Amino acid sequence: MNFEIDAAIQGPLAALRERGRDEARPIGLEADRLGRPIPVDDPYFAKLVARGEGRTRWRGPDGERKARSKPKSTGSRPSRRTVKTLLFVEELAYWDRGVVVANPGVGLPEANVIAMGTDEQKERFLGPFLTPDRPRWACFAMTEPGAGSDAAAIQTAAQKDGDHWILNGAKCFIGNATRSDWILAQATVDPSQGRDAQRAFFIEQGTPGLGGFRIEKKMGLKAYESTSFTLQDCRIPDANLLGGEARYEKRDGFKGAMKAFNAGRPIVAANAVGIGRAALDEALAFAREHDRLADARVRDRLERAARKLKVARLLCLKAGWLADQEKSNIIEASMSKLVAAQVGQEATSLGMELLGTVGARGDHLIEKLYRDVKALDMVEGTGQIQRIIMARKLVGLPR
Repeated sequence: MNFEIDAAIQGPLAALRERGRDEARPIGLEADRLGRPIPVDDPYFAKLVARGEGRTRWRGPDGERKARSKPKSTGSRPSRRTVKTLLFVEELAYWDRGVVVANPGVGLPEANVIAMGTDEQKERFLGPFLTPDRPRWACFAMTEPGAGSDAAAIQTAAQKDGDHWILNGAKCFIGNATRSDWILAQATVDPSQGRDAQRAFFIEQGTPGLGGFRIEKKMGLKAYESTSFTLQDCRIPDANLLGGEARYEKRDGFKGAMKAFNAGRPIVAANAVGIGRAALDEALAFAREHDRLADARVRDRLERAARKLKVARLLCLKAGWLADQEKSNIIEASMSKLVAAQVGQEATSLGMELLGTVGARGDHLIEKLYRDVKALDMVEGTGQIQRIIMARKLVGLPR
């Protein structure tokens, strides 16, 4: 494994660092102060789209055809796309993780649509993200009031009705749902069958029955919206069933959702490392400014945080490297997410301890980072769930 940051990545990383400092952190601090998500019509989002951001990595119908017709080269150099993404995500989260999630784009469902979607679905739902004419969003809706960590327990019902499906249920804590062009929602055709009965449906914004949107108040990460909504007799055409019915003969519905999480967990880990690094840098600056570095205990705590952040970063990159090699990374994805979330919390907690009464004022960056990082232990599977996944794999339990 070689995690050296080569010249091809160093340039874009430097540009991200500059934009993070000049754009992302100021707008993230403003959103936190005002206690609301960045508005859809904020010039910041338009600037991103004008710069070519917010696009899908799907190559379009012509690119797909060329890729299929091109013979595979056995001597080709392995991709570093995932590792590169993780490095970029970490840098962005260093400046503001809430802004990262708020940024336009397909987001979490993109990998599933590329892997499982029909050609027609990719063109229809990803096509507008190839060269977006405006800031566009999409989102993935799995979590429900009674099904968070236990994703197999969802109750949103999908009932077949001729050449349509009728969806009924409720979703919660879904990122960017009110502003998304479409939502990829997970539902079940029979709750008694658990994960084997799950399906994923494209629900376009404005579909009758999709409503009850409520943006939740959060302790941190206020730059993006976490939304609850309901589905009431929501009528969805067959063409909006991800991959078509044949996909689900092999119980691909739940597997597809879990693949999205396996891909997303190292990204969550990279976010936690980025926030932890920011907290450590701020804590070090505060300790230096207030002559605290002469205290051996302070130096020891700072060194321990730096060491643990480096370990978390290497775990994260290992999970990404395996993904780029097209090897299983279930254990590494869970391990990176578990460790990085904990280390991120440790780094921000250390910062708060060093701040003392200054942290209680609520106007220091470390205090914001302390609130922001907590969510990363919960999203895409809590720390407890990651330990269950790793333990089951260790002793050879199925699925």
